[in-house]
Amino acid sequence: MTTAADIMNPGPQWIPATETLDRAAQLMRELDVGALPVSDPTDPRERMMGIITDRDITVRCVAAGHDPSHVTAGDLCQGTPRWIRSDASVDEVLDEMESHQIRRLPVIDDDKRLVGVISEADLAHHLSDEQLAHFVERVYA
Repeated sequence: MTTAADIMNPGPQWIPATETLDRAAQLMRELDVGALPVSDPTDPRERMMGIITDRDITVRCVAAGHDPSHVTAGDLCQGTPRWIRSDASVDEVLDEMESHQIRRLPVIDDDKRLVGVISEADLAHHLSDEQLAHFVERVYA
């Protein structure tokens, strides 16, 4: 059985909730990624408090007239972060992403530590054409 660990990108880069969005955008450019998990710097276990995307920075900060050098990653984190265990099946991954209409899904290990992220590109490399079409239909509906 293919698991989340088999299809994820390992070793995701964190950004602290206290870091500004201009730095987040720079880090995204350096890493060539479109999203960063946000960590709670007050939690010694570095737990994830959310995820921010390049689109969040553009739409919710810059287009809203805010200065990204004065808005933090934590300011954009809303709601409960979604994640999946590394031993979850591909069907569970798809269900989580489809039911919440998300395009990137953090992966955690047994100790609830972030070990990877699954993106649409990862799915495209591991799903059948039929599975991928169903995913796209559900997430973009």
